[in-house]
Amino acid sequence: MTLSRPLGFQVIAVPRATSRSQKPGLMRRLFDTLFGAREKRAQRAVDEFIAQSGGRLTDSIEREIGERMLGGRGTFHR
Repeated sequence: MTLSRPLGFQVIAVPRATSRSQKPGLMRRLFDTLFGAREKRAQRAVDEFIAQSGGRLTDSIEREIGERMLGGRGTFHR
């Protein structure tokens, strides 16, 4: 990092521009893949739950989805 001019009493750190693009490591790629798959699965479950509930996202449906996701029940089947 390079330091730019002080702004008052603050010193701002600016990242140095790099000419080469670094490829993410194996663990980062694995984590991103697993996280993406889990996110897609959760979105499909929410979409199915909304469709089963009449296809409209109402306040009560949204609240129930939040309770199920945060409550750890993890299932959207009635």
